[in-house]
Amino acid sequence: MRFSIRPRVWLPFVAALLTVAGCSSSDGAAKVSAPSPSAAEAGYCRALHAKLPGAVNGMKRRTTAPASDYTAAWGDPAIELRCGGPRPKILTPGDEHYNPSADAMELNGVSWLPQRLPGGGVRATTTLRKASVEVVIPGKYTGEAGDVSALTDFADAVRRTVPTGV
Repeated sequence: MRFSIRPRVWLPFVAALLTVAGCSSSDGAAKVSAPSPSAAEAGYCRALHAKLPGAVNGMKRRTTAPASDYTAAWGDPAIELRCGGPRPKILTPGDEHYNPSADAMELNGVSWLPQRLPGGGVRATTTLRKASVEVVIPGKYTGEAGDVSALTDFADAVRRTVPTGV
């Protein structure tokens, strides 16, 4: 007895298998949720995205998933950047807790509000800029002292593309 499968019978099965395999394969992209900036912020964020460094803290830039002009990543675990997202309450004009200079630090002409994250790491958000730039630095790079030296690599791009003011 001869056994044969017609192409039209197995072709959809193979196509489905390849589709599933394609969805589950990893291209090394860092998963970074993309914010939804206002139209004005989006322009600053796209300009920032084009000027971001190829390396941060000696780590190469990675692609992000989903791909967005408002996110970027470096290293593994990834140092993540989001532009145009919501500001922390302390940096939101009109909020009762608004105080953009509280605990802020300046690095190479850019003011950042660093906040320790549960489980280690630091989230730093720019202060007094037309678009909020948030950088999350995993604990692997900050250590117990909360080292945020990686922020210096963003200073030039932020200064050149995201104007001061709120």
